[in-house]
Amino acid sequence: MDHYAALTATGLVHQVSRELTTALERQLAPHDITTQQAALLINAARGETSPKRLTSLLGTDTAGMTRLLDRLEAKGLVKRHSDPGDRRAIIIEVTQKGRALVPVVAPAFGRSAQQLLTGLSAAEVGQLTGLLQRMLTNLDPTD
Repeated sequence: MDHYAALTATGLVHQVSRELTTALERQLAPHDITTQQAALLINAARGETSPKRLTSLLGTDTAGMTRLLDRLEAKGLVKRHSDPGDRRAIIIEVTQKGRALVPVVAPAFGRSAQQLLTGLSAAEVGQLTGLLQRMLTNLDPTD
């Protein structure tokens, strides 16, 4: 692939990512929650209580995770507790208020995905998924 084609392809991937985030942010704004905050809340409500694991799932770093948790805790959506099995670690608990918000904000992800994939066949979606997974594998620093 020549350099121009590679730049065009990576530019398009970045633009799609940015536009998808903007569409999600627009849908979530009335609920005073960002895309990353909603993703953390949804994953934690589904039982993912480890900040380390959530950091990986959300594509953030430790400092970013701390800020996300601080903001969600300030909104009364999550609480942090010491892990009884490892006093150095914490566990994230979704509050009642947070659990009530999950079914309200979770559909935004599906609506945005549906909008993004409109007009693509199931085969095309499968092909796109495979290509994006290969790209992620290519960028994996552990390889």
